[in-house]
Amino acid sequence: MRPESKLVYLSLGSNRGDRAAHLRRALEELGREGVSIQRISTLYKTEPMDFTPQAWFLNCAVEASTALMPMQLLKVVKSVERALGRRPGVSKGPRAIDIDILLYENVVVRTAALTIPHTRMAERRFVLVPLRELAPAARHPVNGKTVAEMLHDAPAAGQVVRYRIDPLIH
Repeated sequence: MRPESKLVYLSLGSNRGDRAAHLRRALEELGREGVSIQRISTLYKTEPMDFTPQAWFLNCAVEASTALMPMQLLKVVKSVERALGRRPGVSKGPRAIDIDILLYENVVVRTAALTIPHTRMAERRFVLVPLRELAPAARHPVNGKTVAEMLHDAPAAGQVVRYRIDPLIH
């Protein structure tokens, strides 16, 4: 019997090299690894947080379906990041690609390796603005707020500017 597909939301970002190309390639690689991309948000140019002396990011949110279990999905995400040149470096520093698992159905995971929903998603406008395009009514399974409510309550820190509306993959 084949496992049932689960609805997941991912956040992708890049601030090194050809940022849009890195995002596009990450989506293609995810698709090859069992993550079926359903919808992609607008691209946003976003100000770096935490470690600020670096280039601005391009960010987007993705709605996808997968039969992968959460830890399998994490393994795929990390494999795609490595394949696109992600290497250990400065924490929150420049990177060709960053992929975060935001939501996985209504599942809550708390392990040393993985936390779902993403720990700081409710504080990060660069995550919430693109995610609101795809799923404004999606509910955080821990705090009970919708994406739209979290965005309304999020700190105003960090600029998020619409960059490109056309999708990365047609």
